Amino acid sequence: MKTIKILALLVGLLASVFSEASDTANPDPLGAVADVLKQQHQHARSAVPPRSLAEFESEALASNPEIRLISRRIAVAESKPKIAGSREDPAFMYRAWGTPLQRPWDLNQTQHMFMYSQALPGAGKRALRAEVAGGETEVAKAQREAKKREITAAVRKAFYDLLRNQDELTLHDEQAGIARQALEQARIKYVVGKAPQQDVLKAQIALTKLVEHLVMLQQEGSISSSRLNTLVGRDPAAPIAVEGEYAPPDIIPSLLELERVALESRPELAAASALVHQEEAKKKLAEKGYSPDYNLSVGYMLMPDGARYRNTYMAELSVTLPWLNRGLHDAEIAESQAQISEEQAEYDYQRSVAFQEIQDALVRARSAKRLVDLYRDTLRPQAEASLKSAVSAYQTDRTDFLNLLDSQNTTLDVELAYYRFASELESSLADLERATGAPLNRQAASPPRPDRSDASDLSLEVR
Repeated sequence: MKTIKILALLVGLLASVFSEASDTANPDPLGAVADVLKQQHQHARSAVPPRSLAEFESEALASNPEIRLISRRIAVAESKPKIAGSREDPAFMYRAWGTPLQRPWDLNQTQHMFMYSQALPGAGKRALRAEVAGGETEVAKAQREAKKREITAAVRKAFYDLLRNQDELTLHDEQAGIARQALEQARIKYVVGKAPQQDVLKAQIALTKLVEHLVMLQQEGSISSSRLNTLVGRDPAAPIAVEGEYAPPDIIPSLLELERVALESRPELAAASALVHQEEAKKKLAEKGYSPDYNLSVGYMLMPDGARYRNTYMAELSVTLPWLNRGLHDAEIAESQAQISEEQAEYDYQRSVAFQEIQDALVRARSAKRLVDLYRDTLRPQAEASLKSAVSAYQTDRTDFLNLLDSQNTTLDVELAYYRFASELESSLADLERATGAPLNRQAASPPRPDRSDASDLSLEVR
């Protein structure tokens, strides 16, 4: 269907050009086609300075709204242990009684009592309440680390998607240049009768297909830019540019090693473990329900006139009797035990999820690495050599245009596949770091970026 649309476009374009040429008696009617197609290959360059992956990651960790939100929750949670471990407010009470109804203003006949009281929880209860509240802080901190890992992995994926897009645009420019030169030479050969018109049409189709390729690249670049801007807390439409290297590791860690790292470092497992400890503290607090609470009161009493002792004091101690309410406390302990079992099951589930994510990312990373090595070491050199040979042969009329076009398409497909697999490898490694909760030891220096000088030197000399 795309081929039909492209051919229809070319037919219309050629018809308009030939019509205009016939009116002006232009001896080279196909020259205008190349001028029209050339204008459609232009794309805007970013005017902002490029930034590295480390810069984007730092900005995301500092400015991402989700991370800021969880940080505010941590600040709230950190205030709860002190509140939970504090005593209740002391109470002051004044009581007047015995005032005669016939002389309600005669306060000298009134007994005045001034009372101060303080509730005292059983031994160890305040510390356990503070420990339970402190568990919320640990859970919130683990959730923040999980969100940081998630955002970091998303930034890495968006960064390498945009880096791949920039590399593909550079490749597009090179291939478009070669296609324009091929069109120009085919047009001149056609004019002088050394090549059939079919070669010109094939060159035009190749150049037009590159226009379609450019449109798709610009769309993908806009989406990647918007996603990366959002992750770092910027306006999605803000201009952006990246610079960096594909750094495939020499060795990808084994599954057992990655699982060991996940058990030690994955934030979701730390959060689940913190919830288990919190529920265990709640159970201890529920068991403390059998310890009585106390209320201590002391007071001063001013007796009416005529009393033998006008100045007196009083002391009061009240004690709860929890063992008389055994059903309530047994139910609280049973509930706490059930919650511990639930959180332990949640921990086991999070561990299985982590191991599954590690397995999936590891399979994708190993496959992508094998393909990257294959394309980098074998297919790319072969495709570039084939294109050079085809260009040279076409210049000397030792091959037809179809072979040249096939070599260019093969080179384009190989280069695009290489960039795609390199980006997928980086994405899979980011997923591995997200699944384990720790950076990978890649054990590899960044390889040099692909040298495009050879490709840029490919040119078709017009004879």
